[in-house]
Amino acid sequence: MVDLFAGPGGLDVAASWLGLSVAGVEWDENACATRRSAGLETVQGDVREHSPKEFPHATILTGGPPCQTYTVAGAGAGRKALNQVLSFIDRMADGDNVSKELAALDDERTGLVLQPLRWALEAHRSGKPYEVIVFEQVPAVLPVWEAMGKVLQSLGYNAVTGILHAEEYGVPQTRRRAILIANRYQTPVLPAPTHHRFRNRQVEALATRPTLLPYRSIGETLDRVEPYELVSNYGTGGDPKARGRRTSKEPAFTVTGKVSRNRLFSDKGELRRLMVSEAGRLQTFPADYPWSGKDVSQQVGNAIPPRLAAHVLAAALGRELPPDFLDLMTKRPWIPSTTSPRF
Repeated sequence: MVDLFAGPGGLDVAASWLGLSVAGVEWDENACATRRSAGLETVQGDVREHSPKEFPHATILTGGPPCQTYTVAGAGAGRKALNQVLSFIDRMADGDNVSKELAALDDERTGLVLQPLRWALEAHRSGKPYEVIVFEQVPAVLPVWEAMGKVLQSLGYNAVTGILHAEEYGVPQTRRRAILIANRYQTPVLPAPTHHRFRNRQVEALATRPTLLPYRSIGETLDRVEPYELVSNYGTGGDPKARGRRTSKEPAFTVTGKVSRNRLFSDKGELRRLMVSEAGRLQTFPADYPWSGKDVSQQVGNAIPPRLAAHVLAAALGRELPPDFLDLMTKRPWIPSTTSPRF
């Protein structure tokens, strides 16, 4: 598997759990430091300056481009340029080279979302198409994935897109991701939820959907038995002063690059700030994952939760995860990628 915009390794960790060999392309020195410490194969560089021919044995393409210009928390340059980005997709499918126009956008990060498609098209035109493709991003990018899905279908892929809620897959935080899955030989479906969605009404939900597990809480994830609250680093309802609060019996708010500002409170007052290792566990990285380099909080917040990524990869490959498999993987010490499946 080749992973574009690989970051500190969310998709790579999931691939390792599934027994896949993986190489990641990442330009950020800090993320690369973590990847090297974790033993993940890494090509440090700009995705735009690399191509599929450098990874001739890869049959799976994954990618999570930068989200800053698309996320609701950002300035929104990507959302404003959405129609233009969609027009680029049509032109790329027709064989046009739009690289100069992408570089001329108000924020060039907006065009990075098209790089995974470039890789897919180049591999197809070289006669060595990827068998499986997985892209992920913030929900605002769903129209882009839908447009790319249509292009991939015209190339012979079966494709599916949608929004997944991380807590429905055992991730102890509420986080939404837009997903595209494409497969040349099977008809993919989005992974079925394994846990209840967080709606502050878990007791009612358990009665109506008893086959699903309860959502995972902050407390059980961080192994702190006393009751407490986690206060997020950002406001709710448009009020920056109205910090979101979740109890230890609930999932956390979305873990962001400012997660080190999150604070823990008990009925006795403030306990302390959330530690980076704890933020990594809320993202479902192994507890001993070797975070390295600078700006570790940003690395943690940028990553896709490995547990969610594992569900998506398994669905893309047509595999069924055994019960408790991911519980075991997230709790065991970190082991770098192998080439033999662990289930």
